[in-house]
Amino acid sequence: MRQVCIGLVGVAMGLGCVVAAPVHAAPSIRVLLASDVQRLEIRTDNVIWVADERDQARPYWAKLRLEVRGQAILLNGSRIDGEKITLRAGEQDLKLWLPQPNGNGNGNGAPPKPADDKPTLQVSGLVQLVLRGNGVLVINHVDLEEYVKGVVPSEVNSAWHPEMLKAQAVAARTYALYQHLLAASREYDVVASIQDQVYRGRHGVDARVEQAVESTRGQVVTYQNAPIYAAFSSTAAGLTEDAVVVWSKDLPYLKGVECPFDLESPYYQWKATFKLETLEKNLRQLGFAVGTIATLTPLTQSRAGRVATLRILHSKGELILRGEDLRKAVGYTVIPSTQFTIDSIGEEVVLTGYGAGHAVGLCQWGAKELAQLGYSYASILRYYYPGTDLQDAALTQTPPVAPVISTPVF
Repeated sequence: MRQVCIGLVGVAMGLGCVVAAPVHAAPSIRVLLASDVQRLEIRTDNVIWVADERDQARPYWAKLRLEVRGQAILLNGSRIDGEKITLRAGEQDLKLWLPQPNGNGNGNGAPPKPADDKPTLQVSGLVQLVLRGNGVLVINHVDLEEYVKGVVPSEVNSAWHPEMLKAQAVAARTYALYQHLLAASREYDVVASIQDQVYRGRHGVDARVEQAVESTRGQVVTYQNAPIYAAFSSTAAGLTEDAVVVWSKDLPYLKGVECPFDLESPYYQWKATFKLETLEKNLRQLGFAVGTIATLTPLTQSRAGRVATLRILHSKGELILRGEDLRKAVGYTVIPSTQFTIDSIGEEVVLTGYGAGHAVGLCQWGAKELAQLGYSYASILRYYYPGTDLQDAALTQTPPVAPVISTPVF
């Protein structure tokens, strides 16, 4: 084993060494692509092998139509015994036509068929269908490195600087491995959405993405020899945030650092408007006993200057609400971050704010600028995750504690 030391000048990035170790086989990551699916179409260019719970397999030629009827799975109209089936196509990809979240199907739960008949997802590995309730979980079992290739272009622009793409690849790999090591009792490791990391299979994977993933193959960010909870978000617009503020988890490597590097982000400054009536309704749906809201006032701020709590006076009393819970109630895309001021309150609430996302860990737009300034991916990762090292994934230990995160990781 050899060590390659990374030097740094300028911003207080810290020093360290990347441990170059032999490449080991990557684990398979279980990615939940969709849940409660009642109809699904799967195609490949050759044979699809379908295995039941007893590992008895039979071939289907090129196309499969799945339907859940009652408590049974039907494939091409024939009932399949058991609650789980596994689909694979050898070295070829599987193409899936899945219902879209906005319900743009044909009204009867069938998978939508775009005009150009393109699949919703094209994935490598195998697909497992697990019967749950009136639908199935659609889970892609995919090699870790292939999974990372699907995450990178879904999270950032593949035209960005190669060192930023490498930083994103290592962060995505670390996050996935962290979840994999702690998810033995679950049916999947990660969800293919902002709840974990956005993953769209082969979509957007190009030569730049391939190079970023392959050149960092097997490397993860570690703290005390274990993969970290590698949180990242779009735009910090100031200090990054402590994890304890956002998720009530005091993680030593997720402490706030200065981030004056993301001024070019389109999300650096924003304005938001939402109806007070909508906030009242959504808070009630989240379980808060809220009457008619009279005032909404920031109460406390985090060290990074974000709204930690708000004081809401309403017809039934007073409510102290976390800033992140306000985002959850109104919508994460409506209120991009908790770094805001309230401009006015009437029938509508008007906010002016900065940044996008929870701001914990890696700032993607900040990492982009640092890469353009000449910093390596290793330096960027050590800066945003203080006290960490880069290590071969095969040499790591299981993380000691899994954070319970109640908000999407973005």
